[in-house]
Amino acid sequence: MEKRFGLVLVAGLALAGCAGGQTATGPDGINDPYEGLNRHVHGFNKGVDRALFKARPGHPRTIDNGFTRAVSNAGSNLSLPGKVVNSLLQGRPEPAVKNTFRFVINSTIGLAGLFDPAGKDFGLPKQDTDFGETLAVWGMGEGAYVELPFYGPSTGRDAVGRVVDIAMNPVGQVLEGSDATAASATGVAGHVADRKRFGGMIESVLYDSADSYAQSRLLYLQMRRHQLAGKENDDAQAWDPYEDPNAQ
Repeated sequence: MEKRFGLVLVAGLALAGCAGGQTATGPDGINDPYEGLNRHVHGFNKGVDRALFKARPGHPRTIDNGFTRAVSNAGSNLSLPGKVVNSLLQGRPEPAVKNTFRFVINSTIGLAGLFDPAGKDFGLPKQDTDFGETLAVWGMGEGAYVELPFYGPSTGRDAVGRVVDIAMNPVGQVLEGSDATAASATGVAGHVADRKRFGGMIESVLYDSADSYAQSRLLYLQMRRHQLAGKENDDAQAWDPYEDPNAQ
């Protein structure tokens, strides 16, 4: 498993290097040298969404009720161990500790993550992060914009991060057989539930925009850059585990 993860990481870093080599950023701040291919992938993703999730005429686009929230919570809970690992790789122990306590509380009191007592009763909201952010903290550039089949908008750096997050997910390393299958199914169900909970916003972009590809690209890049603002190479927030505590 360690060898396979190492190969995935090396291949991913090579891919990110190639993506990062594309520096022809336009005046709008968008680096999209693969727009033709990306638009084909976007059309495929939009077709999948239309077939599986798009609300039928007369039905609500958004379904946010107790059931969809519970499924979303369960899927989100299983992602927390990976976020703990990423926070540690970034040299940020505080969010790692918070997510650890959140995972323990919601996995027990919250009935395997179906409920969120950690956030509601203990003041421990999810500390969101991923390996794409870890790469940003390590100094890797954003790279070119890409749209991934099924996953949607991304960048060269975030595409690598997504692959590595899947490969190093602690839940996947610990569970085996039917337990691993159940965990994977819960994660997928959580994403489906999120799609229904935010259906109004998603469908307005996909089906009401004059150019859904350009709109999706703009919104993703704005959101991601805002999310990472101040975190890339942020020495003030990062903690160096090898730093001499007595150094002046």
